[in-house]
Amino acid sequence: MTSDEPGASPPSQYDAFADDFAVHAESSAYNAFCDRPAMLTLAGDVAGLRVLDAGCGPGLYAEELLAGGAQVTAFDESAEMVRLARQRLGTDADVRIARLSEPLSWLPDDSQDLVILALVLHHLDDRVGALRELHRVLAPGERLLLSTTHPTSDWLLKGGSYFDTSCSRTPGSAGGTCGGGANPSSAGAPSSPKPASSSSASSSPNRSPRWPPTTQTSTRSSAPNPASSSSSSPSADTAPARDDNRAWLDSAADE
Repeated sequence: MTSDEPGASPPSQYDAFADDFAVHAESSAYNAFCDRPAMLTLAGDVAGLRVLDAGCGPGLYAEELLAGGAQVTAFDESAEMVRLARQRLGTDADVRIARLSEPLSWLPDDSQDLVILALVLHHLDDRVGALRELHRVLAPGERLLLSTTHPTSDWLLKGGSYFDTSCSRTPGSAGGTCGGGANPSSAGAPSSPKPASSSSASSSPNRSPRWPPTTQTSTRSSAPNPASSSSSSPSADTAPARDDNRAWLDSAADE
């Protein structure tokens, strides 16, 4: 549902802690000094671009994109997150309630020059469907910038096999993490790709990075690395899963 009318969309699990999350994400080491600067650096010069912030949360990325001159459209499934984003962005951005688990029917095909999907993918059950829909709204040859948590953080927190796939809900924290382990076979690339890839991990050659702001670069080294303290090796019983993953990656590279 995309309507903001009361009752049009069921309450989101993220509503209850939206205010706390906004405070946390604004200044936390990982959000403020790792992911947000990295994603905005990859975005490069966004002046005049039509940019979609998918799963915008309280609007922290959208705020920076607006400051860079982008025409920003943003959405989140949480009405409370949308409320916070609208407070932050005012009328300069089109911010809506919408779910990545449903078609973004209010967005035309090929209508966006850049899509930002920051720290959202691991919260989705149907990742393939979400990526296909974002692929649809991207103009041919344009980019999807995607970030997600490293799967070892879930492995260290929950134990079990690194290659297990599971869905968990963590009340009172930043949502439920779907996919507790790395399992590429549970996700896939959209079929019938556009003339150029719409997913990229690097800036276009003609767009020089202008992020992060200088106030953020000086404390980058303070960001924790949740995977760095582990020296454990996967057990022998994970080998078949690893082989399956390698086969999937090899087949994807051949396409």
